[in-house]
Amino acid sequence: MAEVAPLAAIRFDAAPTDGDVSHLLAPPYDVLDQADKDALLAGSDRNIVAIDLPHLPPKSAGPPEAYEKSAQMLNKWLADGTFVREKNPALYLYHQQFQHDGRQHTRRKFIARVRLQPFSDGVILPHELTFGGPKEDRLALMKATRCQLSPIFGLYADPEDRVGQAFTATASTQPDVTGTLDDVENRMWIVTDPGVTDVVVTALADKKIYIADGHHRYGTALLYRDWLAQQHGGSLPPNHPANYVMFVLASMDDPGCLILPYNRVLADIELETVLEAWSDGTTSTGIDQADIVLWDGRTETEQPLEFTNRDILTSLEPDQCDAWHKLDYAYLHRYLIDELLTKKLGGEKPQVRYVKSTGDAKETARNESGVALLVKATPMAHLRTVSESAGLMPQKSTYFHPKLATGLTINPLT
Repeated sequence: MAEVAPLAAIRFDAAPTDGDVSHLLAPPYDVLDQADKDALLAGSDRNIVAIDLPHLPPKSAGPPEAYEKSAQMLNKWLADGTFVREKNPALYLYHQQFQHDGRQHTRRKFIARVRLQPFSDGVILPHELTFGGPKEDRLALMKATRCQLSPIFGLYADPEDRVGQAFTATASTQPDVTGTLDDVENRMWIVTDPGVTDVVVTALADKKIYIADGHHRYGTALLYRDWLAQQHGGSLPPNHPANYVMFVLASMDDPGCLILPYNRVLADIELETVLEAWSDGTTSTGIDQADIVLWDGRTETEQPLEFTNRDILTSLEPDQCDAWHKLDYAYLHRYLIDELLTKKLGGEKPQVRYVKSTGDAKETARNESGVALLVKATPMAHLRTVSESAGLMPQKSTYFHPKLATGLTINPLT
């Protein structure tokens, strides 16, 4: 099963700011554009984004000198004390406190190393389709820096809360590191006590780990390990750091572990066209019974719809599991968009935008004279079942809120 281990991380020296590293943290690289990067660097030229995002957009590999610059900067920050390397391996308890729907939430997690295993072993489980381009960018950065700069977000089942209970005493103390990013308070404790770490490692030993976010980063870590093994004659020592990858791990039973909807927008299309195309697969309904709500960017009116032909997925995708056939996102993409709407458009697939918040989805539909598709969130139980059945959801079928902060820990691979 999963092999979890403490990590001797590289991290920012938080002592000069009494533990507050707000100005040094960044959102995940793949949600940032040049304006975002510039804004973060305006706050501090030592923000982690200077190293973690050397090439924009990070959808394919950039010039080698961009990644080499990141490596030089990382080594400089280690040399001048901006970064410190932990003397002893630790687990890093990590809490995020945030507001959602008018309520205060705390998502409890910890940072550790996890031994890499191929997906075929059934221990580390993906749930979403991935693409090659982003892996090329991350692999080039990993080769240059010899580090994993941003973590993968993973989930495990722990209905008894064994891991949470092991960290109870730690969580009652003052955190070692704090940082506020996008109205989310990030708190981190450095835990080296074997009485805690051994309990956590043992509790995870019989678990599967479900990738919530960071599928490309996990694939990149596998590629890096295999590339490095080739440089060493075909194999690495069993405990070589490159055999592990840094995860932020959370219990899927934690009430603070929220999955929110990931809305879509069909650009440059009229609502009537969509409704006509989808007449064989949907029917008008009340808002409380709706499986999806269409919002017209031209008229700013909405149309709730119910899915009426879900069984069609069984014949369209007979090799997919039952849980996949029940996914709203699978029905939306594989049938309503790929089949019905594409046929209506004469075989040309519509432009699909992916937008998280309802407000942003409506604004995008308004600006692009299109239709916002306001969907429901994927239930956690569906993610688990689809993953265990080796199914892969359509891209962006889950939105875990909030995003993890980059810059709390770095995983050295040497």
